Amino acid sequence: VTPWGDKSEIGSGSLLRFFRGVLVSASLSVLCFQARVFNETPINPRKCAHILTKILYLINQGEHLGVMEATESFFAMTKLFQSNDPTLRRMCYLTIKEMSSIAEDVIIVTSSLTKDMTGKDDNYRGPAVRALCQITDSTMLQAIERYMKQAIVDKVPSVSSSALVSSLHLLKTSYDVVKRWVNEAQEAASSDNIMVQYHALGLLYHVRKNDRLAVNKMLSKFTRHGLKSPFAYCMMIRVASKLLEEEAGSRDSPLFDFIESCLRNKHEMVVYEAASAIVNLPNCTAKELAPAVSGKCGACSSAEGQLRYAAVRTLNKVAMKHPSAVTASTLAITTLLKTGSESSIDRLMKQISSFMSEISDEFKVVVVQAINALCQKYPRKHAVLMNFLFTMLREEGGFEYKRAIVDCIISIIEENSESKETGLSHLWPKTNNPSKYIRFIYNRVVLEHEEVRAGAVSALAKFGAQNEEMLPSILVLLKRCVMDDDNEVRDRATFYLNVLEQKQKALNAGLTVSIPGLERALHQYTLEPSEKPFDLKSVPLATAPIVEQRAVKQPEKVAATRQEIFQEQLGAIPEFRGLGPLFKSSPEPVALTELETEYVVRCTKHTFVSHMVFQFDCTNTLNDQILENVTVQMEPTEGYEVIGYVPAKSLVYNQPGTCYTLVALSEEDPTAGKQFVLCFS
Repeated sequence: VTPWGDKSEIGSGSLLRFFRGVLVSASLSVLCFQARVFNETPINPRKCAHILTKILYLINQGEHLGVMEATESFFAMTKLFQSNDPTLRRMCYLTIKEMSSIAEDVIIVTSSLTKDMTGKDDNYRGPAVRALCQITDSTMLQAIERYMKQAIVDKVPSVSSSALVSSLHLLKTSYDVVKRWVNEAQEAASSDNIMVQYHALGLLYHVRKNDRLAVNKMLSKFTRHGLKSPFAYCMMIRVASKLLEEEAGSRDSPLFDFIESCLRNKHEMVVYEAASAIVNLPNCTAKELAPAVSGKCGACSSAEGQLRYAAVRTLNKVAMKHPSAVTASTLAITTLLKTGSESSIDRLMKQISSFMSEISDEFKVVVVQAINALCQKYPRKHAVLMNFLFTMLREEGGFEYKRAIVDCIISIIEENSESKETGLSHLWPKTNNPSKYIRFIYNRVVLEHEEVRAGAVSALAKFGAQNEEMLPSILVLLKRCVMDDDNEVRDRATFYLNVLEQKQKALNAGLTVSIPGLERALHQYTLEPSEKPFDLKSVPLATAPIVEQRAVKQPEKVAATRQEIFQEQLGAIPEFRGLGPLFKSSPEPVALTELETEYVVRCTKHTFVSHMVFQFDCTNTLNDQILENVTVQMEPTEGYEVIGYVPAKSLVYNQPGTCYTLVALSEEDPTAGKQFVLCFS
């Protein structure tokens, strides 16, 4: 409330300077004397609101106000109800609530508040309900009971919430009266407004909290029919967890199933509340903890900083409270690795080493990925982290686990030049003296099984391709491998031997085409039999540079480009599978509507050989509507022939949906523009 001027004139410091001036120039006794201005005719709303603001501020600062002074000021303030100024009326409501415990005979304003409470102005009704309940005692409550029941089921959310919250406060002194309002509260609990539903459930619970059977019935009813308010879900989770604790840890109850189902809720706060409730349950097993920990790990990647902090804190609690749940502890520690500081790395690595042998390869890979992220963040700690990786590499483990370790070491070497010698001593010989590693690799050819022998042959061939001095020795070793018992090893040895004898450098170049694009092109070639051989020129080139660039940090080793992602998405739609390879997509989506409109639509064009696909990303900004079978239809235009539409099944509030329009291109270049119409049912 700003009765002293325009909002634009009030900055961060002007309000503080104003109240400092109040303390210097006024005291409560002086202000109570100034309150006589309330009796003037006509009423000056600006001046009266100014005086009320000063009185409220000094009361909240702890200034003492005598009963006689408070009563006189209160009676004078009642005259202000004759004014229709909205700012002054709100100041009156605030003053009534603050002075209700100081002044005498405050019930004198009951009729004025009741009139506002039942009036037609919704801006007055909610505050009037709160002020009226503040001055009402148990002896007068029955007189306004009818009005309170009407307010609880009122269609205006602010009025209904005010009545429900006020009823919750009255419950402490007038339980028997408020208990009779349960039917109205149950009706309000089915409201579409999230705050009304939350407040109604809160009132119902506090009325029935001493009756365990009634609370169980309430939970069963609302969990069966579902809730619309995330706040109500959080409160129900807390009530359910409290009942579970009283049941001595029974997990066969439907209450636990309800809490577990909330882990799949679309609201992050509900997921976090459910996960925290499961974690805090006594005698919780590792199996019961698993879904909760997964929910916490998902929260660690949230865009909300406070949610990430809360998730890490709870995961740490899991690791400390449930040491037997090794999987949960692993996820908690790896989360701490991703978010920890440089000084805590040594301590965390010791913690991980203590139980690495007890967890499965799946979670060992999670640990390796966390170490990779940590080494990129703190390159000076590469020695500690790489020693840990080398130890893990020498231990028993599956192929995916070992490959993750090798990829991690390679990534560290490429990002940090100081770790090159240390890393290459365990991987490949791209060092000053690579010949000392030939013996290690050839030992794999002699001692290991066929898969490792085939990999060792490829490694030897790359040595010869990159080092002219070592080429004669490599050729001798490859000739020995030609006599191997395994077909794969013999074929590789023969191929590499011929390539190296012809002095070809193809082994150094690698593939210059996009790997995901090549995979899709080969798959398309197998689906459509043709007598023509496969043409590698139809595959798009890789966008990443082939040469080694240490200065540029790539977040992923093999990352699909934006066009490749579009190609994969469009290829998954049956209507677009026969269009051939994607030629080009528009660089940025084009906004077809204003951001302030009810439905926001953005368009991306995908060009094929003889067709064009228009992708429309639609967002519904109306929280009371759900659109179904959403399409964007194109009006007839010269040069474009509309073939069909792929609709979005539903478009809920604030959840983007995608629909498509397929058109055929004419041989001539179209020059006319295009117009679109959003259609839905």
